Amino acid sequence: METLNSLLSFFSSSHQALSPFWLWTCFGITVVLLLAADLFWFNRKNEEPHFWHTLWICIAYIAVAVLFGAFVWIEDGAEKGMDYFTGYLLEKSLSMDNIFVMSMVFAALGVPGKYQHRVLFWGILGALVMRGVLIGIGDALVVRFNWILYIFSAFLIYTGIKMLCMKEDEERDIRDTKVYQLVSKMFHVTHELHGEHFFVKENGKHCITPLFFALVTIELMDVVFALDSIPAIFLVTTDIYVVYTSNIFAILGLRALYFLLAAIIKKFAYLKPAISIILIFIGCKIFLKYFGIEVHEWQSLAVTLGLLTGGILLSVFKKAQPDAAK
Repeated sequence: METLNSLLSFFSSSHQALSPFWLWTCFGITVVLLLAADLFWFNRKNEEPHFWHTLWICIAYIAVAVLFGAFVWIEDGAEKGMDYFTGYLLEKSLSMDNIFVMSMVFAALGVPGKYQHRVLFWGILGALVMRGVLIGIGDALVVRFNWILYIFSAFLIYTGIKMLCMKEDEERDIRDTKVYQLVSKMFHVTHELHGEHFFVKENGKHCITPLFFALVTIELMDVVFALDSIPAIFLVTTDIYVVYTSNIFAILGLRALYFLLAAIIKKFAYLKPAISIILIFIGCKIFLKYFGIEVHEWQSLAVTLGLLTGGILLSVFKKAQPDAAK
């Protein structure tokens, strides 16, 4: 009982003023409606999504996220609005690595396109819960130990430099990762697909199918990626409402973005360097104050948007060059 009370005390000790209950209610209703639309309207059948169908879904998710950002801007002010958009862009860009990993997991397990959306729906639903828990822990740590922001900053700078220096041939097969091997040891696995089922019974044993194997692997990999993204968003803002809403809206459209970009994500050659520089920039912000340099919200948003746009345009230009030469 004493342990429970100490935990409750730890998480309730925040000195930040929480956003009004009705703002959280608006956010909750929006998320539930989007999940319901995704499950019962966007993907009602087990079939491989078509490009144009997926593109419109992706645009719809982005439009809702932008409208919600405008809502935050109007209700909480311009600074909070810019923090929301910076956080959203940051989380969206960091999710590109998730897309690449999802693609490798499905390829390694031989999961066909028509079943991938079922795995991703439950995967994203689990990610929403997991991100909520991790953001809650992060918020409690920041409130109790404000100096942890310096650790977050140093970690982001290190991660950004490591990403910047990493060569493509250093990326390993997903089957060589500890996460993949851990899941293999945790469950009895059948390597044959059984339709859309996650579990089957073979030879008197309950086994997981490749679909559930993919789901568990993707969930565990999302926790690994959250170790980068959550420190990053807390260095943009410590407002828990802005942190959580921007994070969740970036994740919600991830399934549609996956089907849109999975086949071409590696062709954006300059996107990863752009993300690396963003991480280094966000990590350096807290230290720049000691040199008399104050980075404002609009500057963070402009740098994040500018680097992402530049990375994408340079990648497209590089891809188009051989054709132009002909």
